[in-house]
Amino acid sequence: MTSAQLDAVWPRALRLDGSVRDPNALHMVMLERVYQRAAEFDFIHCHLDYYPFSLFSRQPVPFVTTLHGRLDLPEHQPVFDMFSTIPVVSISNAQRRPLPQAHWVRTVHHGLPQTLLQPKPVKPSYFAFLGRIAPEKGVDRAIRIAEHCGVPLKVAAKVDNVDREYFEEQIQPMMKAAKVDYIGEINDAQKSEFLSGAMVLLVPIDWPEPFGLVMIEAMACGTPVIAFNRGSVPEVIEDGLTGFIVEDINGAIGAVDRLSHLSRQKIRRRFEERFTARRMAQDYLAVYRCLTDKIAPHLRLVTDDAPAL
Repeated sequence: MTSAQLDAVWPRALRLDGSVRDPNALHMVMLERVYQRAAEFDFIHCHLDYYPFSLFSRQPVPFVTTLHGRLDLPEHQPVFDMFSTIPVVSISNAQRRPLPQAHWVRTVHHGLPQTLLQPKPVKPSYFAFLGRIAPEKGVDRAIRIAEHCGVPLKVAAKVDNVDREYFEEQIQPMMKAAKVDYIGEINDAQKSEFLSGAMVLLVPIDWPEPFGLVMIEAMACGTPVIAFNRGSVPEVIEDGLTGFIVEDINGAIGAVDRLSHLSRQKIRRRFEERFTARRMAQDYLAVYRCLTDKIAPHLRLVTDDAPAL
């Protein structure tokens, strides 16, 4: 939903439309449509990873791409070797590390509308896991942490088709044995209640997390986070203030005893200071101005004796 004019290539979000088997085809249509209308815009901001690089480098309108995924795979190297002058934005400094040759112009951490998620007056009584169920997200480790601590675990997470077998064969049996409350995917309207009721959000990831939006969603509700020291975690979580950064399951179990030292009011305040959508928008406006100024033609001072240009 947007107050702007939405030029939709497809009538539904691709992730929610089960009839779409090849989303790349529709991404190509979208890119071509933007390319054909490029002259209408002062600046173009892309979110399709490296897909726009070749096409958009062949037109004059300034553009930037925010990279949202992991960048540590071997096949990424030749892409960013080839397109080393294309301006890109990272969502964490950690995301940049595998690709020093890329033309990084800024890191812009994600933000949320300040009033989208807010603390609710409920007594925290369980551990929470939020996001998606996949091997790299570590829901199996969250189950073990909660089980060891003797605290109920509630899991609000989607299961993508690619992870369906993993969920059914490995995670579902663990959930049943540990009596985990599996809620399934929840929307923004449900998250405030879910996160406010949690003693802590567990983020026991096992991959170079580019950002981890669930961490700032928890902070918006005043809920502390215990996260494994991977990827962006040290940039998002302030150890001892908004949560605890640990190395493994034993570290997470030990951190549970220190949760009472944290202030949920201070956690919410840090969210407001660091991770609002307004701050994110201001950061991006600075990127747009910087890149536009670099390619804008320099005007010549015209005197009476000089021909006008």
